[in-house]
Amino acid sequence: MTLNIRDRDALFALGRALEAAHYRFTTITPASHERVNARPENAEASDLRGVFGWSRPFQPGAIDPAIVALMRRAGVLDESGPLLRSLVRASTLGERCYFHSAWPTDDSDAVFFGPDTYRFVAAIERELRKLAAPPSRVVDIGSGAGPGAVQIARRFPEAEVIAADINPASLALVSINAGLAGARNVTPVAANLLDGVDGEFDLIVSNPPFMLDPGERAYRNGGAMRGAQLSLDIVETAMARLRQGGSLLLYTGVAISADQDDFLAAIAPMLDTACQAWTYEELDPDVFGEELSTPAYDGVERIAAVWLHAVKRTRMRKSDH
Repeated sequence: MTLNIRDRDALFALGRALEAAHYRFTTITPASHERVNARPENAEASDLRGVFGWSRPFQPGAIDPAIVALMRRAGVLDESGPLLRSLVRASTLGERCYFHSAWPTDDSDAVFFGPDTYRFVAAIERELRKLAAPPSRVVDIGSGAGPGAVQIARRFPEAEVIAADINPASLALVSINAGLAGARNVTPVAANLLDGVDGEFDLIVSNPPFMLDPGERAYRNGGAMRGAQLSLDIVETAMARLRQGGSLLLYTGVAISADQDDFLAAIAPMLDTACQAWTYEELDPDVFGEELSTPAYDGVERIAAVWLHAVKRTRMRKSDH
């Protein structure tokens, strides 16, 4: 069911209520989520983790009525069946709580959060320690629920941080999630890549969709090149919009056959020309392995999670020649 938040103040209050209840939940892959929920004892939720983490249906009396009332006010309570169901999930990353779409994420405008999110944020935090200077202007392309933008905004509270996404549901949740985290310097902006966003940036980060999705859902489908086209477009956009010495931090997935990485082959000449330095590494050699049984991935041996850090070249002064 498509997410349509009616009252953002109520959703914010719901987030605060979950924090007050010391709510914790780590979101796993959709395939693992389905396996856990298929166990007979998990047919219905009996606590907050079951309702907001596992997206299980629940009896009206299973959780605090005040929380159910906030869900109703916010427009995130499905009351169409014999049991109630939350239209949002809440995941925790570190000490912070993020709202995103309920499982299963079947809608074209679903806002995804999962294992890739945890790897993405961990890689960002590692690389931020290496930056030569604090960034003053940052953009997260395809920000989703906003964890990348929020983590950066909290680390650099004086920076302008733009969370750019084509999905209105994503932008609505970014606003709530940034507020819950106290990241007042995050600005959600509707944008396709950086169309409609002016100026240059010291730091561009992205964790884009990278799968081949027959339904072409925006949160999941990476386009041509076996899902790598959107990532390629982001690298090209970043090279045009980074300031001299600025960094691109990109987490994505690539389909690999016989040790051939077509995405790396496509970006390497561009990065050699535009960058003073860049590194590329596999963070996980095998993610979403269940996809290899689908026709879209015939001939693919594995899908690897990769990390790119590219630093835009600075022009030499005449005195440097």
